[in-house]
Amino acid sequence: MDTRARIAWNLRQLRSSQHITQENLAVDADVDRTVVSDIERGRHNASIDLLDRLAAALSVDVSAFFKEPSAEEGRPAPMKPGRKPRQ
Repeated sequence: MDTRARIAWNLRQLRSSQHITQENLAVDADVDRTVVSDIERGRHNASIDLLDRLAAALSVDVSAFFKEPSAEEGRPAPMKPGRKPRQ
């Protein structure tokens, strides 16, 4: 797994495990929602500054994006569509 794919995988895993929508994460990180989507799809090369903002919004260290997923980890399940209230 290349680094961009690893960041995409971990971002989606962290976001979905905290039940945070792409839209809410984008607002908290001061970025457009499509950027979050593009990062999760491996289509956007995120800067270190952007990764720092995303990590802060998720309350994790930026190093969490670079963790190698274990072989047992399945792809994070998609959240149900629609707007979600902030928790």
